[in-house]
Order: sequence, then C-alpha cells, then structure tokens
Amino acid sequence: MNTQNLEFLKKSLLNLGFGEQVNAALEKNIDKKVPEFTLAAKHEFNQQKVDYTLHFKGGENLENYFFNKFDTTLKKGKENEENQTFYINKGNGVTAKEAFNLMEGRAVYKQLYNKEGEGYHAWLQLDNNNQTQNGNKEIKRFNENYGFDLDPVLKGKGIKELNTPDGKENLFRSLKKGNTQQITVERGGEDKKYFIAASPQFKTVDLFDHQMKKIKREELLQPEQKASKTQKQVEQQKEGAPAKKQRSNKKVTV
Repeated sequence: MNTQNLEFLKKSLLNLGFGEQVNAALEKNIDKKVPEFTLAAKHEFNQQKVDYTLHFKGGENLENYFFNKFDTTLKKGKENEENQTFYINKGNGVTAKEAFNLMEGRAVYKQLYNKEGEGYHAWLQLDNNNQTQNGNKEIKRFNENYGFDLDPVLKGKGIKELNTPDGKENLFRSLKKGNTQQITVERGGEDKKYFIAASPQFKTVDLFDHQMKKIKREELLQPEQKASKTQKQVEQQKEGAPAKKQRSNKKVTV
C-alpha cells in the first residue's frame, strides 16, 4: 500500500468536509487493491439530510488511487430528492457543505483552473434550466470580470458586522461558501436581524427575514432612507422657521 497516497486522500476528504467517516473503508479497499469502488457518507445541514457517494479509482498497477467525484443526494420531503455530481481535481473542488448550498440554489465562490492550469476565481451557481448529457445541472460561472463584488454591494447599508476587520472577514467568508449569513442593522435605535446570501448573477444579495422567508432587498435600505428623509425635513423646518419669523417681524415693523 502506498501510505503517502492514502494520507493524501485522507487529507483531501478532511479538507472537503467529509471528516474521517470513510477512512477505515477507504484503507480497507486500497489494501485489497480494489480497482474501483464507492463509499457512502452522510451529513445534515439546517435539519436537512444529505447523502454522498464518493468515487475512487486506482491508477496504473493500483499503486495510486484517485478521488475523482462525489454524487450528492439532497432529500426534500419524504418523496422528493435532487441529485448532482461534483468533480474533484487533485483534491480540490467544492466541499460537502458547498455542494449542499449549491443544490439549495445559492452561489459559491471558488478558485478554478483553466485548461492551461492557470488559476482564477469565480462564483458558481447551478443552472435549473439546463442539464448536461449525464443529467447534471449545468454550472453557471461568474468570474471577476463579471463585476460582482461583495464589498461595494454591502457598503453603506449600516451592517454592524462590517464595522470591524474580523466581522467583515467572517461575513464575506461565509457568503463565499454559499451560506445564508445573519447580519445586524440598527434601525430606530434598535438592532434588527436579517439573513443575506450572495446573488452574483444579479450583482446583489438576497435578503431573508428571521424565518428565512425571502423579502424585498429594498427593505435593507428603506428604513435608512426614510430616516434620512425625516431628518432632512426636520432640518429644513428648523432652517425655515426663523425666515418666517423674520418676515412676520418685518410686516409688524412696517
């Protein structure tokens, strides 16, 4: 057995979010020099169960094994389920959690590689309207030239998590993994909670209430705009009051 290859596979599984749950079965199959095999893994995210089938294949003389892809099955209700295959390139690819987020309809920010092996970053999102020949949903890619940037999209919205470097970094990291992330916005002297998720295709974010119901994105701005408008009216009234008084005094003097 090539122990170095085995350790690389174990590390890849750990980095991809599968932990150590298949390590024993992985080692057993490699030790027996099984040419090709699959292993089952499970996770639960947001009270939703996800099943994975991990595909391994031996190379020439079965000295090295490769983790090529994993199938993801997301159960929606008792009878409904969705399936999607995600491919692994030299231990790199979407993680177990990111696969779940993609199948939930959200976008994930990843480093990818072109045919020349050059790396680049892009947002990925499953295309519900188009499928590949093997039944997979097509993956839409929005690279850096597309023009979606979280920083200007969220800047100036009164999000408290952006007030510190750590808070900003944690928020952006979570959104890039495809999570819906809670934010805090001060409105009328009180903290109001929302959840947001990246929406690169439309160069914005989706907004959800505390029950994870999607609401209009404008609500994130509307209270602040109303407050600014009210404050402006008060200032105008204060500025206008002396003017009226002055005209009144002139009238009396005449």
